[in-house]
Amino acid sequence: MTRESSSSSRKQSDQAAASASDATHVVLAFEDNRLIGDLFGQFDQNLALIEQRLGVDAIARGNQVTLKGSQAGCSQARNALEALYQRLLQGQEVHPGDVDGALRMAAAAEAQLPLPTLEPKSRLAFAQIATRRKTIVARTPTQDAYIRSMDRADLIFGTGPAGTGKTFLAVAYAAALLERGDVARLILSRPAVEAGERLGFLPGEMKDKVDPYLRPIYDALYEMMPAEKVDRGLQSGMIEVAPLAFMRGRTLSNAVVLLDEAQNTTSMQMKMFLTRLGEGSKMIVTGDPSQIDLPAGQKSGLREALGLLTDIPAVAHVRFNETDVVRHELVGRIVTAYDNASRHESEARERRHAERQREEPSTGPRKAATS
Repeated sequence: MTRESSSSSRKQSDQAAASASDATHVVLAFEDNRLIGDLFGQFDQNLALIEQRLGVDAIARGNQVTLKGSQAGCSQARNALEALYQRLLQGQEVHPGDVDGALRMAAAAEAQLPLPTLEPKSRLAFAQIATRRKTIVARTPTQDAYIRSMDRADLIFGTGPAGTGKTFLAVAYAAALLERGDVARLILSRPAVEAGERLGFLPGEMKDKVDPYLRPIYDALYEMMPAEKVDRGLQSGMIEVAPLAFMRGRTLSNAVVLLDEAQNTTSMQMKMFLTRLGEGSKMIVTGDPSQIDLPAGQKSGLREALGLLTDIPAVAHVRFNETDVVRHELVGRIVTAYDNASRHESEARERRHAERQREEPSTGPRKAATS
C-alpha cells in the first residue's frame, strides 16, 4: 500500500469514527396515550416532517418514539416534540404549521440565540397571545421577540415582508388586551393608498368606501374574537376601524392603536399618527419598507420614523425577514427571489455610478487638450 493510499484510508476511517461518535439515539415516552395521534400526526405526518427537516429517523411505537441521528438533530427533535406535547396538554391543537414553528424555535435554542426563552427544565417557552377564540403561539424567534416587545414597549414597529405574521399578531395582541379589559378601545387603521390600481369611484357610505382598504384587518379581527362581539364593538365604537386620515386632531387614550401598511404613510401622516398617543395607550405600527405604493418622489413616513426614533427606550423595532415567513413555503422563496433581484439591481447601480466617477477625471483633461 502506498503512503498516499494509506493516508486516504486513515482519513476515511477517522471521518467514519467521528460520524459514529456524533450519532445518537433518544427514546421519548409520552404518558397520555389520547394525545399521541395528534402529536405524531395523521399517518405520522408530523414525525415525517421532523425527519425531513432535521435529517433524523423518528420511529413510533405506541406512546414512544425513538430518534436516531446526529446529536444536534435529535436534541432539536426532542425539544420540538416535548413543546408540542405540552401544547396538547394545555388543550391546544397541533397543525403542521405548529410543527414547523416548534422546529424553528428548537433550532434557535440549539444555536443559543437569546430567543426563545428556556424554562428551568430546559423546556422551550414560546411567547403566546391568548384570545377567546384561540391561543396564538410564536412560530419563529422573531415572532417571539415581537410578542414580548408588545408586552414591554408602548410604541412597537414591526417591519418585514408579507407572510411573517406582523399584522396578524398585532391584531391578536390588540384583541387580547381588549378582552382582558386592559384597554377600553381598539383602533385599527390603514392609509387608503391604491396599490398600483385605479379603483375609481366607490359607491355607498364612507364605511363602504374604506372597507376594501381595511379588509385584511377585519379578517384577522373576526378570527380572534366571536363575530357577534366584533359586530357589537363596531356598533358601539369600542372597536373602530378607520382610514388614517380620520386620526387627525384626536388624542387616543386608554386604547391600543394599530397602524397597518405604514410604509404608505407620508412623513406628515406618520408624525400626525404617532402624536395621537394618549395616556394608558399602546401603538403598534406594521409595514414593509420594500413595498411602498406612494407616488414617485414622496418619502415614506415609516422609513423616516424608523431612522428618527431608534434611540428612544420606550420604542421597540422588530425586523422580520424571509426566514420568518409562515405562510406556504413557496412564499418564502418568492420573497427571497425578489430580494435577490432588488439587491442585484442596487449593486449594478452602484457599479455604474462608480464607473462614471472613475471616467469623469480622465475625460476632463482630454476635452481641455482638444479645445
